[in-house]
Amino acid sequence: MELRQLEYFVAVAEECHFTRAARRMHVAQSGLSASIRALEVELGAPLFVRSTRQVELTQAGRALLVEARRALGTIDAARDAVAAVQGLLRGTLSVGSIQCLHAVHLPAVLARFHELHPGVELRLRQAGSGELVDLVRAGRLDLAFVTAGRVGDDLKVSTLSSEPLVLACAPELPLAGRESVRLAELAGQPFVDFNPDWGTRDDVDRALATAGVDRKVAVEVNDVHSLLDFVGFGLGVALVPRSFAGKPTRAVFVDLVDAPMAETAVVTASTVSAAASVLLDMVVEAGRGLPVAG
Repeated sequence: MELRQLEYFVAVAEECHFTRAARRMHVAQSGLSASIRALEVELGAPLFVRSTRQVELTQAGRALLVEARRALGTIDAARDAVAAVQGLLRGTLSVGSIQCLHAVHLPAVLARFHELHPGVELRLRQAGSGELVDLVRAGRLDLAFVTAGRVGDDLKVSTLSSEPLVLACAPELPLAGRESVRLAELAGQPFVDFNPDWGTRDDVDRALATAGVDRKVAVEVNDVHSLLDFVGFGLGVALVPRSFAGKPTRAVFVDLVDAPMAETAVVTASTVSAAASVLLDMVVEAGRGLPVAG
């Protein structure tokens, strides 16, 4: 069994498609397919159920995927350790982030990291907190910026910021003219909210349940701008982090008397690569408003 075979196998498993996996690995599909077939012969078991549209893992394939990811991660860590001794950073750094990350200006931090460490290939994935946490847990992300409530005890969590939730509503709504509103006053209002995979959705659900508000979510969206558009044109109200108020929108923002807090955190496995450790230090510096060190 060769390292390249495991890399090809993981690519096919994650892409669920031989052509996309070959494109991702920058190899001919025929060569990738031959490598997978040789691996199946060596292991004495089929790893994929193949169809004309996609491929699915067999039971043997699912078992191998767990160990293959672990083995590849160990090899990457070994390479990182040697590079770190030489004063170099190399390899791949996979980062996940929720939308509208307020705690740190991630594009600026990643740009500075790339400038200082060009030998590290950066990969960024944007998704809801639930998906990002699962990807860190599975070893597919080195670190992720998430809403803190979505993280289990098996991962390392470092809180970056905390901000209150505020009410977002259409300007025509009577609540829009208020200086502040209590959560209980929102009973009966239709809501616009993010999909259940979003960590902010958890914060809102808990806060309203505590206030005794049994709400109806009329519109579910998967991005911040859509949420504010639907709210601004009166299709429902929303509870959002205060930092959303800085975005161009027709919606009006009103403080909550009993405002719940939304915490943003960075999540990693218990051990991290040298590249991830350097990026985490840069994030902390950026969060403090310090110039990012080289």
